[in-house]
Amino acid sequence: MANAYKILGQAAPSATTATDVYTVPTSTEAIVSSITVCNRASTSDTFRIATLVGGGTVANTDYIAYDAPIGPNDFLVITLGIGLATTDQVEVYAGTANLTFQVFGMEIT
Repeated sequence: MANAYKILGQAAPSATTATDVYTVPTSTEAIVSSITVCNRASTSDTFRIATLVGGGTVANTDYIAYDAPIGPNDFLVITLGIGLATTDQVEVYAGTANLTFQVFGMEIT
C-alpha cells in the first residue's frame, strides 16, 4: 500500500451553502489529520464541518462542528485523526462567503 501525504481539499464556499471539500477516491482510504478554517473578513462568522459516510445527505450525527464561531481575521486549526473509506466525504458550510477551508491528511492506496 502506498501512502501520499497531501492537501486533500480546499474550498471557499458561498454563504450558507454546504460544499463538498473532499471525497475519498475509488480504491482509496484516507486519514484526515487536520482542517484549517480561515476568516478573511473583519467580522465574526460561523461554520460547520461534517463527515458523510459513503456520501449522501448530512445528518445530525455527521457533524464535527456546528455553527462554531470564528473571530474576525482569525484562523483555527482543528487536529483530528479521522479515518475515511472510499466515497466518504468532508463537507463544509460557512455563514458568509468569507471563509476558507483546507483539509490535510494522507491517502492510502
